[in-house]
Amino acid sequence: MLERSAAPAAPLLSPFLVRWLVAAGALSLALRLWLSATFPITGDEAFFYWWGVYPDWGYYDHPPMVGWLIALLRATLGDTTWAIRLPVVLLPLALGALVAWALAPLDRVRAAWAVLFFWLAPINWLNVLITTDTPLMVWSVLSVALLLRAERRDRMDRTAWGLYALSGLALGCAFLSKYFSVVLGLTYFVYFAVYRRERWAAFALLVLCALPGPAINIAYNMSHGWSNIMFNLYNRNEGESFAWNKPLLYLAMLVYLVTPVAAWLVWKQRGALAAAARQQRLLACVVVVPLLFFALLSLKKVVGLHWVLSFYPFGFALLAFALPRDKLKTCALGMAAFAALHVLVVAGLYASSLDNWKNTKLYPQIIRSYKTAEMLQQVAVPGVELMASAYTPASIYGYTLRKYVPVFGPGNFHARQDDMLVDFSLYQGKTVRILRMDAPRIEEYQPYFDSVQVLSFSQDGVPFYAVEGRGFNYAAYKNGVLATIHSRYYNIPAWLPMTGCPFCERLCGQVRCTKQKQ
Repeated sequence: MLERSAAPAAPLLSPFLVRWLVAAGALSLALRLWLSATFPITGDEAFFYWWGVYPDWGYYDHPPMVGWLIALLRATLGDTTWAIRLPVVLLPLALGALVAWALAPLDRVRAAWAVLFFWLAPINWLNVLITTDTPLMVWSVLSVALLLRAERRDRMDRTAWGLYALSGLALGCAFLSKYFSVVLGLTYFVYFAVYRRERWAAFALLVLCALPGPAINIAYNMSHGWSNIMFNLYNRNEGESFAWNKPLLYLAMLVYLVTPVAAWLVWKQRGALAAAARQQRLLACVVVVPLLFFALLSLKKVVGLHWVLSFYPFGFALLAFALPRDKLKTCALGMAAFAALHVLVVAGLYASSLDNWKNTKLYPQIIRSYKTAEMLQQVAVPGVELMASAYTPASIYGYTLRKYVPVFGPGNFHARQDDMLVDFSLYQGKTVRILRMDAPRIEEYQPYFDSVQVLSFSQDGVPFYAVEGRGFNYAAYKNGVLATIHSRYYNIPAWLPMTGCPFCERLCGQVRCTKQKQ
């Protein structure tokens, strides 16, 4: 009787690789924990914080996932900065685990190198800011990981179908995080159309399981004046035009994100990279299709660094599978040196004092971030409503006070959650103080109050101001400001069906308003 031969043992990770994985994971986690507890809340984070205070099926700018996440964190861990930042602190560890799980069946050692490269990237040492990209990265990487495992199945058995379905479900959750998930869906379509037409049924199941995400978002938009569509497709793109510096900035951003050492090795080993891409076709699609998409977009828009982050880990994975074995350590050492430079800069910044920044342009913003409570203590008066001139200071002031602070005035196309939440008619006849870091023009406020005066304050040598308006005139504000907002940001195409629009309904009592008097 012949004995069944044992399966070949999985290759062991080298002591160097194990030590570096432990060191990179632990040291970067320690730094992120420290930064998350000591770095003041940023404007975007404070803005998203209020999404967690008022959970909904969507918000003006983006789908709702980060709001749901913050609501959960506030309910379970408490209403603190470190608590709402905890997911992004743990994010690199979670993404690294998903990459390892997805790629280990292909090559356990190369998968470990991919995780190490990802953990050595400077952004994974420094990023502690909770944003819409946080859940987007989790769900996108999970979706890709599930699809990679599904594609390893030789037969379409129950496990394979389940993996495809779960990949689609994760893609739908990514859609409820941010619209850049559409690029991942496009990537899947390209992959199946070019390489896996025999599994169109699996792709169809994936898409079917992803559909609840878009369905929720469409229902929200129909009942909220298509705010996501107006912001992402119309209002934020007005005036955009081609400029040569935009694609050059995109290229420079990519070099920075992968680190100069890795970028140099990509160029030197481009033949090996192409060969790896031919072998790992899904992995290559997840990297190449988004890069090409954003390259085309960069011809007209400046591509934000955070736009590519949900595809970021798989770039390092493709690199780890492509580099010759003798270049893997070289890449890791170079990336570690680049990360160390960033850590030294952070250490230097934390070693400095506020006085060291007095003669810089950043000093007023630094004071606003670090001395927010002291500033508000000077301005706040019982019975007086506090507002701000823009969403960043309004969000920061509101976060500090744990009381929502509206934006007075038209604002801009970003962060118009006030349009959903604030009913200015409730301030009729009241006294309002509008905080500003710059000297206000009193004539801009006089039409909306019975009387107006400018109050001057100082915090650590930084002057700031409050416009105090007594007897707020809602009718004048409605005609002068709210009507302007409607004409700028609510030119909703007639072909889009609507079941509601909170801003329009408060403005004119209807789902769609005709042109308002200004």
